[in-house]
Amino acid sequence: MKKLIVFDLDGTLAESKAAIDEEMSVRLTALLKVAKVAVISGGDWPQFDKQVLAHLPKGKILRGLSILPTCGTKFYQYQSGWKLLYAENFTDKQKVKIITSLNQAVDDSGFKAKKTWGEAIEDRGSQITYSALGQHAPLDEKEKWDPDFKKREKIKTLLDKMIPEFAVNLGGATSIDITKHGIDKKYGIHKLRDVLDIKISEMLFIGDAIFPGGNDYPAKQAGVFSVCTSGADETKKIIEGIIGCLDNGKFKKGF
Repeated sequence: MKKLIVFDLDGTLAESKAAIDEEMSVRLTALLKVAKVAVISGGDWPQFDKQVLAHLPKGKILRGLSILPTCGTKFYQYQSGWKLLYAENFTDKQKVKIITSLNQAVDDSGFKAKKTWGEAIEDRGSQITYSALGQHAPLDEKEKWDPDFKKREKIKTLLDKMIPEFAVNLGGATSIDITKHGIDKKYGIHKLRDVLDIKISEMLFIGDAIFPGGNDYPAKQAGVFSVCTSGADETKKIIEGIIGCLDNGKFKKGF
């Protein structure tokens, strides 16, 4: 029996940096009635608030929801309000080295975008994220920039040599996430196990980047039974199936 359903955000619950739609909100709300739910993503807290929490019901039902921004390097739990349980932040010296290396690796790769929408590098405290086309790039532009991950794989290879003391993972449509080693979605899964007192065998993880180098892959490495999704529409079907299993098939479309 699965007690905790864990989701990636971008590419899984919603399109990149977009809000969950009404149907997804209905699905997640129904799921929270039969199981605990967690969301782990490379985004920081404001992204979760805007993309997910603003579109869910308020109040006691959120007590079953855990939010883990920046690939599990932060953990929020709902009590009377949202409380930050921990944050694994970089030092200023580490941030300078990472950002300098990122700029060099992008230049050396030959894949620096000619046009960007907003800043390409974002300091999320416990994670540095590179968005190749900028943080506000249109979805259609992002989807066609690196659909096979080859551009980012080259940048990652360069970064792995330049900053081996940090973990470099691919995420989203155009992004690269850099964290401390061991501070990734595997770390987040372990924190969920410890904080919620739920065995890893009692968890199910759903994400769109469950492959070596993908930022969802560490969750699978943690031993969680994982399901790869092609996007939000497929995730809705997966959620419906989960609810049907956990709630004796009572879930109906439009519930």
